[in-house]
Amino acid sequence: MKHFTRIAASLAVFVGIPAAAQDDTEPPPGPPPGIDMSDSVIDDTWVTLGIGAGLVPSYSGSDDTVFFPLPLIVGRVGGVGISPNGPGLNLDLLSQPPGQGPRGTSVSFGPSFRFRNDRDNRIKDDVVRAAGRLDTALEVGVNGGVSFPAMLHSFDSLSLSTSVRWDVLGAHEGMVIEPSVSYFTPLNRGSALQLALSAQIVDDNFADYYYSVSPDQSAASGLPLFEADGGLNSAGLTAIGTVDLDGNLLNGGWNIYAIAGYSRLMGDAKDTPYTAIRGSADQFIGGIGIAYTF
Repeated sequence: MKHFTRIAASLAVFVGIPAAAQDDTEPPPGPPPGIDMSDSVIDDTWVTLGIGAGLVPSYSGSDDTVFFPLPLIVGRVGGVGISPNGPGLNLDLLSQPPGQGPRGTSVSFGPSFRFRNDRDNRIKDDVVRAAGRLDTALEVGVNGGVSFPAMLHSFDSLSLSTSVRWDVLGAHEGMVIEPSVSYFTPLNRGSALQLALSAQIVDDNFADYYYSVSPDQSAASGLPLFEADGGLNSAGLTAIGTVDLDGNLLNGGWNIYAIAGYSRLMGDAKDTPYTAIRGSADQFIGGIGIAYTF
């Protein structure tokens, strides 16, 4: 399945992005009007905690959906930026508090951790379930990116990032590369929108583990044999919106976030019998959550 929690949880970072413009010497053009940085909760140390729920595919390639919990933690503690990565975390060792560090383009880099529990449970399709459950993977690697502020007006930004991770628990024993391009803009003082284009590239070990049908799996499920190779695994578009409940994103407190996304499986992820016969290459996600920033 696509990494629903990773993208949904990144919404909480929205409250911090406008703070980067606080040392403008002239009133900035464009939205949002009337921002006063004196009441910003985003400083050297801040944390957002939240919980939500969403509908995601039952497994990568499934046409059934299941509810998925969305716990959230994001912020900056001890000089280290923290952002969610599905059931996992990205850490930014180059994180700077608002008003410090260089203005303009900013760079992020740090370790990345993610649990992958695809087809380890909650498989709705009886045939796919008969093929057997898979082990949970722990992927460890690095995440880096660059952000360009003030693309169309003073408070928006365009970000490019890539994660590279390897499984260390001996499940798929492979490598995953996930590049993304995202655009953030506040809609007004109390709401914001992010659009993200992302892709996933996998190696042969990953593809074989999740998309091949072995002789034993074929005998158990009745699906035809299939040998999967790595390559471009998926690409998609996600829209994420947030609304602060008191109408001010900068002063912390309660906010509601929502997500809607579409991705298309490609290559052997699309051609595997788990997708082509029992599921669909078109993958949809949606969800909503509530968070508190302090």
